[in-house]
Amino acid sequence: MEKPNLKKNQEIELNIEDLSYEGKGVAKVDDFTLFVDNALPNETVKAVITRVNKNFGFARTLEVLKESPDRVHDIDAVYAQTGIAPLSHLKYDKQLEFKRNQVVTDFDKIGLKDVVVNKTLGMESPFNYRNKAQVPVRQVNGKLTTGFYRRRSHDLVPMENFLIQDPKIDAEILRVRDILRKYNVRGYDEKNQKGQIRTIMVRRAYFTGEMMIVLVSRTPDISHYKDITKEILDNPEVKSLFLNINSKNTNVIFGQKMTLLGGKKYIDDEILGHTYRISPRSFYQVNPVQTQNLYQMAIDKAELTGKENVVDAYSGIGTIGLSLADKAKHVTGIEVIEDAVKDADQNAKLNNITNADFVVGKTEDVLDEWAKNDISVDVLMVDPPRKGLASSLIDSLKNIKPEKIVYISCNPATLARDLSLLSDTYEIGDVTPVDMFPMTNHIESVTQLKLK
Repeated sequence: MEKPNLKKNQEIELNIEDLSYEGKGVAKVDDFTLFVDNALPNETVKAVITRVNKNFGFARTLEVLKESPDRVHDIDAVYAQTGIAPLSHLKYDKQLEFKRNQVVTDFDKIGLKDVVVNKTLGMESPFNYRNKAQVPVRQVNGKLTTGFYRRRSHDLVPMENFLIQDPKIDAEILRVRDILRKYNVRGYDEKNQKGQIRTIMVRRAYFTGEMMIVLVSRTPDISHYKDITKEILDNPEVKSLFLNINSKNTNVIFGQKMTLLGGKKYIDDEILGHTYRISPRSFYQVNPVQTQNLYQMAIDKAELTGKENVVDAYSGIGTIGLSLADKAKHVTGIEVIEDAVKDADQNAKLNNITNADFVVGKTEDVLDEWAKNDISVDVLMVDPPRKGLASSLIDSLKNIKPEKIVYISCNPATLARDLSLLSDTYEIGDVTPVDMFPMTNHIESVTQLKLK
């Protein structure tokens, strides 16, 4: 295929044929693919080329010439431009269809054409759901400013309403911003490695209302920090305030050093009637409403009778394993991060759960050791990161052979790969996508596998 004569900054009229997995419009110019921001299938748009690679390119919509009936008008374009809510221009029922189709497409690519993919479980209100914000801070026009990055850049777009975050978090970010301004604290200057505050992280527990704030600073020497601490903690909902030092020129948000400035080291929240302590680095699902639905669906698919030994792989602070402990004989959580295991042990004690323990290690190593000692696993709950299951873990599963596996996935492509690798040993049940991240292209799902 010969690449058409397309150049950066060239304006062009395009017919949009499809949506990519990132939610971009897909257009063809002489069989050359362009991915187009803010464009929907069956639209004709006037666009500007932003980048041309060897096999594909990118463009941005300047004007919609023929509009899709699925387009939404009453949401500010800045949410799509910054990547906070890249699907906000698409009607919500169509977002749910898009996510189901992504799962079907990934399964078809790998040859799993017979697996039933159910409708996506959506939200009644798909806005203001996030219980955690990590908001970049920069110095703009001489003022410490909060906002979000324009897509594919580190250019800060000042923002006060983030659309998908808990409104009380949005309000708290502004309050903290204004306190920092009052004491002339400077925002981070990434280019010159100057300034101080890089990020404000706010967590708000959905059921208890408790808030945790972490100020991420390039340097430890923040003037008036005692006054700042006192004013931030003046909000009775703020139960915990930390200072994190990150002096490296990196995209990683937290540095190594985390100091408690005031309040508790944790906040408490609930999932399915259990209480969990959440510290600054804890992995904790960001959509509290859908987390309950996701976990309940996973527990239902485990079909527990009270006699099973359950392994909770990638167990984090124990939220899945402890949620089902009252339905199992025993739960063992396995997690590589030692601090998370300590949190999980604490959460078990907090909820008076005595039939669960948590161990530090890789799941495949622990399962291989169990197999040598003839320890069986009845049900494996697995919720891996986006890269999916390690090949060594898949080998371990084929060796120890749990009767059932319940796979919670945040990436349909790696889910499809892993299910294909397990399909010679396991019957694959239906897949239910769950919309944990409305207005974005991210997709969670739950699948049950039964030993053949």
